[in-house]
Amino acid sequence: MANVKEKVLAEIDNIEKVLVELKKVKDRSNKELVVLVGLGAYLQNIYNGMENILKQLLLFNNISIPETPSWHKDLLNLSVKHHIITLEITDKIGRYLFFRHFFTHSYGFLIEESKLKPLMDNISNVYSEFKREISDYLTSIEKV
Repeated sequence: MANVKEKVLAEIDNIEKVLVELKKVKDRSNKELVVLVGLGAYLQNIYNGMENILKQLLLFNNISIPETPSWHKDLLNLSVKHHIITLEITDKIGRYLFFRHFFTHSYGFLIEESKLKPLMDNISNVYSEFKREISDYLTSIEKV
């Protein structure tokens, strides 16, 4: 248990460092494309960190993640099925999964600030909810 908890806490620490950097830049006016791409990378980093936490917790429970093209979505569904996170938070972080897919498979010049802004504005709240659910889950498995 200690090993998985350490890994989860390391991911939480990394995500929170990225959130600090995102907050420094997100409200600047007149963003150049390179700044928008950087902000997109921060959002992708945060989502990837949340995925890493879910992977660690599923692996801890000996639950394998299918190696399919849809494994990112499968990861979220398995996390709900095994009561690691709720369907409500999955719906919220699913928006960031969609963005991760766009960011990974697209070109930076296609990023639009108007579409990035709601994601940036909501990420702190979404992450706080996610972190609370992860903390609750860790507490529940410590009692077992």
